[in-house]
Amino acid sequence: MFNPTPRQFKFLKAFLFALALLPAARLLLFGFTDRLGANPIEFITRSSGDWTLYFLCLTLAVTPLRRFTNWNWLIKLRRMLGLFSFFYACLHFTTFLWFDHFFDVGEMLKDVVKRPFITVGFIAFVLLIPLALTSTNGMIRRLGGKRWQWLHRSLYAISMLGILHFWWMRAGKHNFEKPIVFGTIVALLLLVRVYFALRSRSSQQTSAQKRQVTPTPT
Repeated sequence: MFNPTPRQFKFLKAFLFALALLPAARLLLFGFTDRLGANPIEFITRSSGDWTLYFLCLTLAVTPLRRFTNWNWLIKLRRMLGLFSFFYACLHFTTFLWFDHFFDVGEMLKDVVKRPFITVGFIAFVLLIPLALTSTNGMIRRLGGKRWQWLHRSLYAISMLGILHFWWMRAGKHNFEKPIVFGTIVALLLLVRVYFALRSRSSQQTSAQKRQVTPTPT
């Protein structure tokens, strides 16, 4: 079983952090070198939205991968991946608020109400905020382990809302390939999570039954 030393893990985490910043760095570079294409706003919106979903899928994949490989150290990367999901979601939302509405919150909210695909995307973004705010060790202690886990399991629902937002965005172009891929990935990850939860519950029930059957020594 691969188990990195503290030094190796520190290097791995720093390497993944740098990789996770590359999409944002690419957008910045393309902006300064006038390579965002004929519609820069659409380019930034599409790229930031795609990477939000990529990181959501990576975040959800950590627990199943840890269970299959027994690499328990993977769980230490989940918080960073989740925060990068929020980072790119913020970039996606800021593009919408800035370039589409020039920070006019009232007009932005009217647009949210008027167009269903924006409504769904906005709800997903708002639901991500408490997850980002409760990602610190202090908040985990305040909420307690179980309440914190239940809150962060809502990431599955948030991911599906994000995919629905993406699907509706693509509806006019009849291009559903990426939303279908994202939806399939999240559905499979959820099924794996449910499988392990059921297996754990079955194991606990079997252990409890064995304790009841085992005679108490006199």
